[in-house]
Amino acid sequence: MKLQTHSIHFDADVKLIDFIQKKANKLDTFYDRIIDGEVFLRLDKDDSMENKIVEIKLNIPGQQLFAKMKAKSFEAGTDEAVEALRRQLKKHKEKLYAH
Repeated sequence: MKLQTHSIHFDADVKLIDFIQKKANKLDTFYDRIIDGEVFLRLDKDDSMENKIVEIKLNIPGQQLFAKMKAKSFEAGTDEAVEALRRQLKKHKEKLYAH
């Protein structure tokens, strides 16, 4: 899957981008018609430990799926966002085959 990663107001290292790509590629096993995706990495300005925001947008035929997670690290946020997208893909697939 083609995935564009945007880190806003900082530079993400290659290890983090590879980690996100690897996690997102696993979504192909649940739904093989994913066109592409975009990932936005942000640092929130609040003082709490959970100040890292991961937003993932997936384009599938006729629809766009989105997940936004806030966590202590970008890796944890990515795990949660990918899990949320996995559930959305599963639900979408069930709707398709129910008709």
